[in-house]
Amino acid sequence: MPIAKITGQGLAAIAVSVVLLWACLIGEQLILNRSYARRAQVMQDLRRMQVNRGGTQPASTPVYPHRPSTTVG
Repeated sequence: MPIAKITGQGLAAIAVSVVLLWACLIGEQLILNRSYARRAQVMQDLRRMQVNRGGTQPASTPVYPHRPSTTVG
């Protein structure tokens, strides 16, 4: 003896919800795969630009501002 019956409309709503969920999951994976490929391409481009420019150049040493000494008296 069933407690509740699922109507045809309810089954259709469940089916549509499941399809939408799977579409979202597959779409998310496609977006992630594209972003990983794009990130790899950007890293290769950066390496290529560094080689074309003659390698990396060291940064200059930072110059700290002079703090005036305070005297009391």
